[in-house]
Amino acid sequence: MIKAILTDIEGTITRISFVKEVLFPYAASHIAEFVQDNHAAPEVATQIAAVKAEINQPDASLLDVIATLQHWIATDQKITPLKQLQGMIWQQGYHNRDFTGHLYPDAYQFLQQQFEQGIVLYVYSSGSVKAQHLLFEFSDYGDIRSLFNNYFDTLVGGKKEPQSYHNIVDQLPFSAHEVLFLSDVIEELDAAKSAGLKTCHLVRDGQATSSQHAFIHDFNTFEMEQYT
Repeated sequence: MIKAILTDIEGTITRISFVKEVLFPYAASHIAEFVQDNHAAPEVATQIAAVKAEINQPDASLLDVIATLQHWIATDQKITPLKQLQGMIWQQGYHNRDFTGHLYPDAYQFLQQQFEQGIVLYVYSSGSVKAQHLLFEFSDYGDIRSLFNNYFDTLVGGKKEPQSYHNIVDQLPFSAHEVLFLSDVIEELDAAKSAGLKTCHLVRDGQATSSQHAFIHDFNTFEMEQYT
């Protein structure tokens, strides 16, 4: 019996274009100014040091760090210090009401229904936990953070690595087979399945499917019975 749901965000419960056309460009246009203005703040300084470690250049200048971050954004790299800094920048955007957090209507209704039925909800995204909180705090449907019991990002490991899902389950009061993972990425679903989780593939916008995973095109056709 499924007792918990672990959900991806981008392409699963939010439109991919929201991230690629709203959040990423916003971070790209603000990251240089943000790092320059806030480099001495402890939480920013920690991420700057992490960038230097990632590129193995402990003496890199601030301009080098900024150039690296801009390159990572341009090439859609899912590297933890970038994700942490993006989350800080997006915080400004959300608070300034420059945008709200997009959610598919069917996804919002699904999450609300599962919560009301006693299913425990968790989030696992390549975006930082800070970014996740912001999206749900300033969502199209208001502050819905109370729907989720906990949030996970790449600090537990990469999303295409089975060990990451073992790491998450180790922090949950459930066995792996009691957790259903939702994602639009087959490689992520493969990793979760190999770790013992049940899987559901969200196939939106004409994506390819996989015979290894149950799939739906939206949550209006979701049936929990097929995972029990």
